[in-house]
Amino acid sequence: MPTGLAALLDDIAGLTRLAAASLDDVGAAAGRAGAKAAGVVIDDAAVTPRYVVGLSPARELPIIGRIALGSLRNKLLILLPVALVLSAFAPWALTPLLMIGGAYLCFEGAEKVWEAVLGNGHAVEQVSAATTPEALEKEKIAGAVRTDFILSAEIMAIALGEVATGSILNQAVALAVVAVAITAGVYGAVGLIVKLDDIGLALAKRPSAAVQAIGRGMVKAMPVIMSVLSVVGIAAMIWVGGQIVWHGLEVLGVEGPAHVIHGLAGAAAGAVPALHGTVEWVVTAACSAVVGLVVGGVIAAVVHKVKHRGGH
Repeated sequence: MPTGLAALLDDIAGLTRLAAASLDDVGAAAGRAGAKAAGVVIDDAAVTPRYVVGLSPARELPIIGRIALGSLRNKLLILLPVALVLSAFAPWALTPLLMIGGAYLCFEGAEKVWEAVLGNGHAVEQVSAATTPEALEKEKIAGAVRTDFILSAEIMAIALGEVATGSILNQAVALAVVAVAITAGVYGAVGLIVKLDDIGLALAKRPSAAVQAIGRGMVKAMPVIMSVLSVVGIAAMIWVGGQIVWHGLEVLGVEGPAHVIHGLAGAAAGAVPALHGTVEWVVTAACSAVVGLVVGGVIAAVVHKVKHRGGH
């Protein structure tokens, strides 16, 4: 049996092998968790650009940077510790908490739809016009970080489900890796999207006529792209919120809505085998949006009624 320095070196070698194996486990778990959360990540990327619509182009990247920092704080300082504590001591609470967050997303999205349909958006514009640019910027960032909190909670919950069997340390490291990687990916993509017009302007100054034409096309397309992203962002809030709600009900034993949605998505996908995955996703998202509109509409109606009574 080795003794002294030899024993110490043997122990260090054993710990090194154990650490390497643990890191491999963490990397694999983080990869699985990130892949599982990809759908919510896409929705997160669709939601965020609408928060810089109407603001100064010079402030777009700084605002996105501040939202990204807020998102990272959400994930690392709040959601990660809470997820670990709940996983260890109250795993039953994860689903109800996610459903509350999903209902909030439904409400926020339904509010925007309500304003567009009823023509009440002018009230919001008047309030915003009365504030300073700095105050408007803070308001936009606060709204984005609130929405991000719900989407980040869903991402972290999905990631936690993939690493739940690991040690507490492996869970923490894997969740931290997922949090940093997803935040960098989402807000890097958002930053690229909102600066496409600047990229287009730069291309328009190049010597090549073909490159100039591409650049001018990008500049002309940006208002349309941002408008579409704003609409998609609101739609994403509604369908993600609705999906969180009906999936939560399924987990809690109320399987009716999930059974109907899975049935419709499966039937539609079966009718188009060549596009099975795409059709299934589209139908599921559409059904989730219907659920989200119903849930958000009910909450919005109650909130408006309470406000109306309070005003009297």
